[in-house]
Amino acid sequence: MITRIQPGARMSEAVIHGDTIYLSGQVGEPGDDVIAQTKTALAEIEALLAEAGSDKSKILMAQIWLADIADFEAMNSVWDAWVDTANPPARATGESRLAAPEYLVEIIVTAAKG
Repeated sequence: MITRIQPGARMSEAVIHGDTIYLSGQVGEPGDDVIAQTKTALAEIEALLAEAGSDKSKILMAQIWLADIADFEAMNSVWDAWVDTANPPARATGESRLAAPEYLVEIIVTAAKG
C-alpha cells in the first residue's frame, strides 16, 4: 500500500510505502540566511515525520544540498543541535544549484515508521 501526504499536481510532500517514509526536499524561506533556512527545513521535516507516524530518531538517510558549500559549517551548526545524537542517520552533503537562487539549502530524508 502507498500513502501520499499532502499530494499536489507535481509531487507529494511525503510518500509512505510499507514501513518507509520518503520526504520531498524541504527548504526554508527565501531571503533568510542559511541558518534560518536550515531551521525552517528541519522544522518542516519534523512536522511531516509526525504526520507520517515517525520522528527524527527514525531517520535512515539524509541528503543535504547547499547552494554554496561555503555554508557547510553554518548549516552544520543547526543540524548538530537538531539531530538525534543517539540515532544519527546516514548523511550526504553536496553543493548544487537549487530550484531558485533564493534557496540556500534543501534537505531530503528517508525514515522508518513507528
